[in-house]
Amino acid sequence: MATINDVARAAGVSNSTVSYVLSGKRSISAETRKRVEEAIRQLDYQPHAGARSLASRRTWTLALVAPLRADVNVGVIMKFVTGVVTRARDHEMDVLLLTQDDPRGVERAATSSMVDALIMMDIEADDPRIPTLVELRRPAVLIGLPVDPRGLSVVDLDFEAAGRMAAQQLLELGHTELALIGPTPTVLGRHTSYADRLLRGYRSAAEDAGLEPVVELAEASHAGGVDAVERVLRRRPELTALVVHNEAALPGVLTALSAAGHPAGKAVSVVALCPADVATGQQLPLTSIDLPAVRMGEIAVDLAMARIEGIDDPEIRLLVPQLTERDSTFRLS
Repeated sequence: MATINDVARAAGVSNSTVSYVLSGKRSISAETRKRVEEAIRQLDYQPHAGARSLASRRTWTLALVAPLRADVNVGVIMKFVTGVVTRARDHEMDVLLLTQDDPRGVERAATSSMVDALIMMDIEADDPRIPTLVELRRPAVLIGLPVDPRGLSVVDLDFEAAGRMAAQQLLELGHTELALIGPTPTVLGRHTSYADRLLRGYRSAAEDAGLEPVVELAEASHAGGVDAVERVLRRRPELTALVVHNEAALPGVLTALSAAGHPAGKAVSVVALCPADVATGQQLPLTSIDLPAVRMGEIAVDLAMARIEGIDDPEIRLLVPQLTERDSTFRLS
């Protein structure tokens, strides 16, 4: 059975344009309308009844739930926001940004007539907001993979694969004295999905190599990075490699390594998981696994539009991690 995606692809337009032709809510050029109608006929597309009903009462607004907690990196969060907002504009949608750390805000947005769908960030392994979304049957997309998505669409980086990749990269370079400097204790204590999965991947790679998976958590600050390095060096005085997953702590990590006589790129190989511009913006360009925040925001909007337009099957997209080598890693002789 043909879907709205098939029609859009055949007509060379976006899903939202097909929806506009079907609903008559917005003006479409005669040429574009003709292409869409021809594709509908050729594919024998039958619009989903629920989608037609929803189209008649759309708000043309998405809600983005991005809690600005004290321990989040606002710069990274804003990259996700940029991806959502710019892609929403392609679909002629507006975005309502909800930043409060209050599950009741999600319920209010989901039960109101203000938005057509919700995109929710900062997902926990057993996120208490998910049952509310499932019960209210509001189209919703998660940026983050919980243990049980409960039929909601999901986009995320494969953080478990990323943690394994970072450790394996260092092992392949000959490093056996390695450690991970991770997120804040609060983030891990909430069982934030990305943090749990990255640690799981890192630990599995270390254990498979017969090594103890050393982990130190760090506060999201320069001082937090310094303190974490000092603790790591006390546990591993022969340290030659670090994985870092804490953007705000990165500058402190590099400063502390130099101060301790273990400069990154010379005495200690460093692999960071962060957006590419964060990795290249440090005092030493870091080998990194990219956090494609903008792209993830764009995909979240596309998934939300699919649910709004009546595609019932949930989709889970885990992006494959990509590692870029720079000056902060070296091979042990």
